[in-house]
Amino acid sequence: MKNIFMSVLFLVGSFSFAQEAGKAGELLKNEASKTEIESPNAKRTENRNSNNSGFRNQNRNNNGFRGKNPNYQWNQQYGYSEVFLRIPEQGMFSVELGDQFISNNSGRFRFFDLPSGRIPVSIYENGYLLYRTTLNVRNNSRLVLDFFTNEGLFLLDSYPVQNQSYGFNDWNDVWNNPYGNSGGWNDGGSYPNVMDNQTFQGFMAMMKEKAWFDDKKMMFISQQGKHTLFTSNQIRILVKDLSFDKNKISLAKSMFSKCVDKHKYFLVYDAFDFESSKRELMEFVQNS
Repeated sequence: MKNIFMSVLFLVGSFSFAQEAGKAGELLKNEASKTEIESPNAKRTENRNSNNSGFRNQNRNNNGFRGKNPNYQWNQQYGYSEVFLRIPEQGMFSVELGDQFISNNSGRFRFFDLPSGRIPVSIYENGYLLYRTTLNVRNNSRLVLDFFTNEGLFLLDSYPVQNQSYGFNDWNDVWNNPYGNSGGWNDGGSYPNVMDNQTFQGFMAMMKEKAWFDDKKMMFISQQGKHTLFTSNQIRILVKDLSFDKNKISLAKSMFSKCVDKHKYFLVYDAFDFESSKRELMEFVQNS
């Protein structure tokens, strides 16, 4: 019983250490004044006569009521940027980002279709202002942030958004990965920078067209690896495409650090024709 109790304490302590408030990301300055935060009259009220972002014109008259002749705008593109903000605390929080407003007690706030540029963000608890700052949003990118009431707002990372796709399967991975916590990997790619299967097929087709020999192929892969991560299955395909085992060994070893699902690296062994090469890679993985 004592051993079980100590194991539980160890697991709890490990999780707390791995993901601790204020230990990851860049702290963004709170631009809200102390007077605004502490004022009992600072509770947020919807202002129907103004739009603080200026992104979209509101069709309302001076009395705050919607006009009868709305100006329809079909297929208008506002932007392709995203902002994901998490508040891992209990309570009713609201986040206002530009002209978008989300309020919930789940602690997850996901904003889509944002224009690039500087966008104001305000955070409220039960309607009262806690934090205000400005985000620098880039086109076709996703900003990931964490907010702690006692620490502040932290920008964890920025990821490219390809084809307006999520690029992950577990929502928690979006926030947990900057803390070094790995989620459940798969061939679809739950890590934001992993190459999706469709892009990988295009990459393979171009490599076969541009690089005929092993040395050219390895250079082609190395250049792409500076900006991309791969799954074990993708690495298996790349290694298997080479002609000589010595080059296969070299590539398989160099790609290990670029693999998002190292626990499945045994798939790469299938790319080798000789048992000696498989054993050499196995020993490398075991000692890495």
